[in-house]
Amino acid sequence: MKTKSGSILIIMAGICWGMIGLFSSRLADAGCSAVEITFLRSLVTAVCLWAYLAVCGRDKLKIRWKDLWMFLGTGMLSIVLFNICYFITIELTTLSVAAILLYTAPCFVLLLSVLLFGEKLTVKKAAALVIAMAGCVCTTGLLDGGGAGHISLFGILTGIGSGIGYALYTIFGNVALKKYDTMTVTAYTFLVASVSLLPFCGLDVLPVLMQGGNVIGNTLAIGMISTLAPFLLYTKGLKTTEPGRASVMAFVEPMVATLISVLILHEPMSVMGVIGVVAIFGSIVLLNVGKK
Repeated sequence: MKTKSGSILIIMAGICWGMIGLFSSRLADAGCSAVEITFLRSLVTAVCLWAYLAVCGRDKLKIRWKDLWMFLGTGMLSIVLFNICYFITIELTTLSVAAILLYTAPCFVLLLSVLLFGEKLTVKKAAALVIAMAGCVCTTGLLDGGGAGHISLFGILTGIGSGIGYALYTIFGNVALKKYDTMTVTAYTFLVASVSLLPFCGLDVLPVLMQGGNVIGNTLAIGMISTLAPFLLYTKGLKTTEPGRASVMAFVEPMVATLISVLILHEPMSVMGVIGVVAIFGSIVLLNVGKK
């Protein structure tokens, strides 16, 4: 039952992450750069969580300084690294290629989990991973005839870097959870991430925020609905779910994003996109079906 509840929490996190396009597109239209949006996500999450814990759970803000490396891992090496690499990849290649390379993360999670935690790489996990990645390729639209064109080697490397950064949250988060509460891990992760991004943003976001309620509302939404909630859910789910399994189940994110783009944003969806959604859902079912 604990394993199933952990799986549900991780799938819910993926759903929340998949909704990010609703808010980020509006902030981009208001003049925010991708890095500034990432900074606002991290800042809102850190402020909300630290304010809550300062009142209701001060004991959860206590950590040993010798364990700070864990949160440097989840904050800088994961959140900051994968975002910066992802944005560079989009600039140098295409969004489709960037998305495919980002979702190489489960490959790195499974590999690192086998090497560091002794997790078994079963046939079912490997099959689910292959199916999920194939589904992700379909949902990006790369197979619909757009093609990747001439892609720079540096763009490929940064894309792989985004996948590694995405994977590192699962790895460092799994280690941190052995000592600290979910709230503690999430609070310090986004504190480190927002402080790390501050030099890249400075005061550039202030003119955008001065535009009023619509921008502020979307900033709060992207920070609380698509960042704070899913990271709490995902980190909590990691307590009873193997890192490799959790990483593949997070593939529900691009599936939800695709559905939102079609049903809410009214963007066209090809047959390959439908196949991709079905494949990703199938990989999640495969991971959660017993041997019988």
